[in-house]
Amino acid sequence: MAETMRVHTLMGEDLLFLTDDKLRRGIEAMFFAYRAFTADPDLILAGLDYGRAHHRALHFIHRDPGLTVTALLDVLGVTKQSLNRVLRTLIEDGLVESRVGRRDRRERHLHLTEKGAALERRLSEAQRARMRQAYRAAGPQAVAGFRQVLEAMMDPETRAQYQSMKDLPE
Repeated sequence: MAETMRVHTLMGEDLLFLTDDKLRRGIEAMFFAYRAFTADPDLILAGLDYGRAHHRALHFIHRDPGLTVTALLDVLGVTKQSLNRVLRTLIEDGLVESRVGRRDRRERHLHLTEKGAALERRLSEAQRARMRQAYRAAGPQAVAGFRQVLEAMMDPETRAQYQSMKDLPE
């Protein structure tokens, strides 16, 4: 039985954007956008024998200097073993310092060295330029809608974690 195209409404809103084809195109757009977003840093990382996990660690340590290893584990959502490999490399290469906690000596607080900050800046410059150009082209309403869609895709715990990070200095 052939279905005819009908406009469904919910509280007066057109829901044609929820068709399987539109959702598939949105998924594909995310895949291609992510590929473009990571392309420049990937080239830099490959030359240093690092991967995206190294980049994410550098990003979040830069974002929150003094972040504990436990907090970074929580933010990245990786295993302790996986993070330990990444941190060991970054520390051995002089990009990250691990300092003993003042209140709790069992805690390790992470800080970027000057070398680590320079690499993080290099990795994020191209991404910021790409985001800036896209934001400028899309306009403020689209940017707000984009962020709203991204936050709506997060599960409640992840969204709470992300929202708590918005309070950090940018």
